[in-house]
Amino acid sequence: MNVVVKNSIRFVVIVLLQSLVFNQIEIGFGIHLMVHPLFIMLLPFETGVFTLMILGFSLGLIIDVFSNTYGLHASSLLLMAYMRPIIFKFYGPREGYDPLKEPSIFDMGSRWFLFVFGYLILIHHFWFFLIEIFRLDQFLLILQKTVFSVIISYLLCIVLQTFLIKKSKAK
Repeated sequence: MNVVVKNSIRFVVIVLLQSLVFNQIEIGFGIHLMVHPLFIMLLPFETGVFTLMILGFSLGLIIDVFSNTYGLHASSLLLMAYMRPIIFKFYGPREGYDPLKEPSIFDMGSRWFLFVFGYLILIHHFWFFLIEIFRLDQFLLILQKTVFSVIISYLLCIVLQTFLIKKSKAK
Protein backbone atom coordinates (compact mmCIF):
# COMPACT_ATOMS: atom_id res chain seq x y z
CA MET A 1 0.00 0.00 0.00
CA ASN A 2 1.20 3.50 -0.76
CA VAL A 3 2.75 5.30 2.24
CA VAL A 4 0.57 8.38 1.81
CA VAL A 5 -2.64 6.35 1.62
CA LYS A 6 -1.64 4.20 4.60
CA ASN A 7 -0.82 7.21 6.77
CA SER A 8 -3.96 9.05 5.66
CA ILE A 9 -6.05 6.09 6.78
CA ARG A 10 -4.14 6.00 10.08
CA PHE A 11 -4.75 9.73 10.52
CA VAL A 12 -8.50 9.34 10.11
CA VAL A 13 -8.70 6.20 12.27
CA ILE A 14 -6.68 7.78 15.10
CA VAL A 15 -8.73 11.00 15.00
CA LEU A 16 -11.95 9.00 15.19
CA LEU A 17 -10.68 6.71 17.94
CA GLN A 18 -9.33 9.58 20.03
CA SER A 19 -12.28 11.90 19.54
CA LEU A 20 -15.18 9.50 19.69
CA VAL A 21 -13.92 6.77 22.01
CA PHE A 22 -10.95 7.64 24.21
CA ASN A 23 -11.95 11.22 25.02
CA GLN A 24 -15.27 9.92 26.34
CA ILE A 25 -13.72 7.46 28.82
CA GLU A 26 -13.31 8.69 32.40
CA ILE A 27 -10.91 6.56 34.45
CA GLY A 28 -10.12 8.81 37.39
CA PHE A 29 -6.87 9.98 39.04
CA GLY A 30 -6.50 12.52 36.24
CA ILE A 31 -5.82 9.84 33.63
CA HIS A 32 -6.37 10.86 30.03
CA LEU A 33 -6.20 8.18 27.35
CA MET A 34 -4.23 9.68 24.48
CA VAL A 35 -3.37 7.48 21.51
CA HIS A 36 -2.88 10.23 18.93
CA PRO A 37 0.89 10.51 19.59
CA LEU A 38 1.14 7.08 17.99
CA PHE A 39 0.42 8.65 14.59
CA ILE A 40 3.48 10.92 14.81
CA MET A 41 5.60 8.02 16.01
CA LEU A 42 4.61 5.73 13.13
CA LEU A 43 5.38 8.16 10.32
CA PRO A 44 8.29 7.03 8.09
CA PHE A 45 11.86 7.64 9.24
CA GLU A 46 12.67 9.97 6.36
CA THR A 47 9.81 12.37 7.16
CA GLY A 48 11.21 15.86 7.58
CA VAL A 49 10.81 18.01 10.69
CA PHE A 50 8.66 20.57 8.89
CA THR A 51 6.28 17.88 7.60
CA LEU A 52 6.17 16.26 11.03
CA MET A 53 5.30 19.56 12.65
CA ILE A 54 2.57 20.36 10.12
CA LEU A 55 1.03 16.90 10.54
CA GLY A 56 1.33 17.10 14.33
CA PHE A 57 -0.27 20.54 14.45
CA SER A 58 -3.07 19.45 12.09
CA LEU A 59 -3.82 16.30 14.06
CA GLY A 60 -3.72 18.19 17.34
CA LEU A 61 -5.94 20.96 16.04
CA ILE A 62 -8.56 18.50 14.79
CA ILE A 63 -8.58 16.70 18.13
CA ASP A 64 -8.75 20.06 19.93
CA VAL A 65 -11.85 20.98 17.93
CA PHE A 66 -13.56 17.72 18.94
CA SER A 67 -12.31 17.90 22.53
CA ASN A 68 -12.83 21.63 23.12
CA THR A 69 -9.30 21.96 24.55
CA TYR A 70 -8.18 25.19 22.83
CA GLY A 71 -4.81 24.11 21.43
CA LEU A 72 -3.53 21.77 24.15
CA HIS A 73 -3.29 18.79 21.83
CA ALA A 74 -1.88 20.88 18.98
CA SER A 75 0.82 22.34 21.22
CA SER A 76 1.87 19.01 22.71
CA LEU A 77 1.90 17.21 19.36
CA LEU A 78 3.91 20.05 17.86
CA LEU A 79 6.54 19.64 20.58
CA MET A 80 6.55 15.87 20.13
CA ALA A 81 6.94 16.21 16.35
CA TYR A 82 9.87 18.59 16.88
CA MET A 83 11.58 16.23 19.34
CA ARG A 84 11.04 13.06 17.28
CA PRO A 85 14.05 13.45 14.93
CA ILE A 86 16.30 14.36 17.86
CA ILE A 87 15.35 11.27 19.84
CA PHE A 88 15.44 9.09 16.70
CA LYS A 89 18.98 10.30 16.02
CA PHE A 90 20.04 9.60 19.59
CA TYR A 91 18.70 6.03 19.50
CA GLY A 92 19.45 5.36 15.83
CA PRO A 93 21.70 2.56 14.62
CA ARG A 94 25.17 3.50 13.37
CA GLU A 95 24.38 2.60 9.78
CA GLY A 96 21.14 4.60 9.91
CA TYR A 97 17.54 3.53 9.72
CA ASP A 98 16.32 1.17 7.03
CA PRO A 99 13.87 3.18 4.87
CA LEU A 100 11.84 0.02 4.20
CA LYS A 101 11.00 -0.35 7.88
CA GLU A 102 8.67 1.79 9.90
CA PRO A 103 9.18 2.92 13.51
CA SER A 104 6.83 0.34 14.99
CA ILE A 105 7.34 -2.20 17.72
CA PHE A 106 7.30 -4.98 15.11
CA ASP A 107 9.97 -3.57 12.78
CA MET A 108 12.33 -1.95 15.30
CA GLY A 109 11.94 -4.26 18.27
CA SER A 110 10.39 -3.81 21.65
CA ARG A 111 13.49 -2.40 23.39
CA TRP A 112 13.99 0.38 20.84
CA PHE A 113 10.27 1.17 20.84
CA LEU A 114 10.13 1.15 24.64
CA PHE A 115 12.75 3.86 24.93
CA VAL A 116 11.96 6.01 21.90
CA PHE A 117 8.19 6.05 22.16
CA GLY A 118 8.44 6.15 25.94
CA TYR A 119 10.44 9.39 25.82
CA LEU A 120 8.23 10.91 23.13
CA ILE A 121 4.99 10.12 24.91
CA LEU A 122 6.47 11.35 28.19
CA ILE A 123 7.41 14.67 26.56
CA HIS A 124 3.96 14.91 24.97
CA HIS A 125 2.02 14.18 28.15
CA PHE A 126 4.18 16.32 30.42
CA TRP A 127 3.78 19.33 28.13
CA PHE A 128 0.04 18.67 27.78
CA PHE A 129 -0.57 18.62 31.53
CA LEU A 130 1.86 21.46 32.20
CA ILE A 131 -0.06 23.71 29.81
CA GLU A 132 -3.44 22.37 30.97
CA ILE A 133 -2.83 23.15 34.65
CA PHE A 134 -0.42 26.06 34.03
CA ARG A 135 0.56 26.45 37.68
CA LEU A 136 3.93 25.40 39.05
CA ASP A 137 2.58 25.11 42.57
CA GLN A 138 0.59 22.13 41.24
CA PHE A 139 3.73 20.37 40.00
CA LEU A 140 2.98 17.15 41.88
CA LEU A 141 -0.46 17.00 40.27
CA ILE A 142 1.15 17.53 36.87
CA LEU A 143 3.55 14.66 37.57
CA GLN A 144 0.77 12.41 38.84
CA LYS A 145 -1.37 12.99 35.76
CA THR A 146 1.65 12.58 33.49
CA VAL A 147 2.87 9.30 35.00
CA PHE A 148 -0.53 7.62 35.18
CA SER A 149 -1.58 8.78 31.72
CA VAL A 150 1.75 7.78 30.15
CA ILE A 151 1.51 4.25 31.52
CA ILE A 152 -2.07 3.66 30.39
CA SER A 153 -1.66 5.44 27.04
CA TYR A 154 1.57 3.58 26.29
CA LEU A 155 -0.04 0.20 26.92
CA LEU A 156 -3.06 1.21 24.86
CA CYS A 157 -0.80 2.27 21.97
CA ILE A 158 0.94 -1.11 22.01
CA VAL A 159 -2.44 -2.86 21.87
CA LEU A 160 -3.53 -0.59 19.00
CA GLN A 161 -0.37 -1.41 17.08
CA THR A 162 -1.21 -5.09 17.16
CA PHE A 163 -4.54 -4.31 15.51
CA LEU A 164 -3.52 -1.51 13.12
CA ILE A 165 -0.15 -2.68 11.88
CA LYS A 166 0.69 -5.91 10.11
CA LYS A 167 3.85 -7.63 11.21
CA SER A 168 6.71 -7.31 8.78
CA LYS A 169 7.42 -10.45 6.74
CA ALA A 170 11.09 -9.51 6.28
CA LYS A 171 12.04 -10.60 9.79
